[in-house]
Amino acid sequence: MEHHEPGAPGPQAVIPWSKFVELHVRATYRASHATSTVGVLGVLGGSHMDTGRSGCSVSGLLRHPYEGWSVNYTHHQRPYTGPHVFMVKALFRKTSEAKALHRLGDPEWMGAAVSRLAPLRTWWLPKANREVSEIIEDLGT
Repeated sequence: MEHHEPGAPGPQAVIPWSKFVELHVRATYRASHATSTVGVLGVLGGSHMDTGRSGCSVSGLLRHPYEGWSVNYTHHQRPYTGPHVFMVKALFRKTSEAKALHRLGDPEWMGAAVSRLAPLRTWWLPKANREVSEIIEDLGT
């Protein structure tokens, strides 16, 4: 996984997929939700959505030595749908559980997974987890 800073000529850090023990993603529905202001409003309002400066972030646990790792990413201009947020979180969670995080760095595998996940409109988390597990199993780890 490469970590890029805006305007930098190359990656700030390159971490091999084999170094990740687990990986989680946080995603906001809209780009504005990833601001400090909306993060404070979300906390004050008791929101369960991912908001704030780390509302769009990837975090995980690296091995040897075991240490936490986190990086924020830039939200696309268009909003994400609720089912798509559920599916991307389930994809990261289920590939972590399957010990197949290296697949997230495989463009062909990811392309196949995303093409199968994109048309799904699941709002219920147990169903999203089940559908993602089936896709991961079908595509192979």
